[in-house]
Amino acid sequence: MIQPKNARRVRPNMPNYGVMADDVTAMLTWDWVDQHMDRARNYWVCSVCGDGRPHSVPVWGAWVDGDLYFGTDKISVKARNIARDNRVVVHLESGDETVIFEGRAIEALVSEERLKTISERYVEKYELEPQLEDSGDLLLRLIPGRVMAWLERDYPATATYWLFDV
Repeated sequence: MIQPKNARRVRPNMPNYGVMADDVTAMLTWDWVDQHMDRARNYWVCSVCGDGRPHSVPVWGAWVDGDLYFGTDKISVKARNIARDNRVVVHLESGDETVIFEGRAIEALVSEERLKTISERYVEKYELEPQLEDSGDLLLRLIPGRVMAWLERDYPATATYWLFDV
């Protein structure tokens, strides 16, 4: 079983939802999160506008070795929001197989080798070559603070959190 770096898996303490912190029998594994992030086509990125309005958009991205990379135009609303306040929520489309990341989006400063891997992943998923260099686009990487995951059909038994040291 893989485990994310500098994170611990815990049961959320939400007794009003039937989630008891000491019942750890059906918690999900990071492998489960990893598989869902890897095969997802779209990732919803939620940021906050300067006037406090929420902003949520789907993006394409590449899940590479436990990191989510996604691009955006440097002058897009999400890029301007993230430049001002890099705290984001990123989640997958399904509410039945839920994965939610709370964290920060930062500019991804990657090696040529990593950039090649990200590009290959884009081609595998979307059948097109991303324009990640010299295009006016910004490549971002998600730094998780907390990840929440569960299976709706087995909720609350599967409710699982990962808390990251940031």
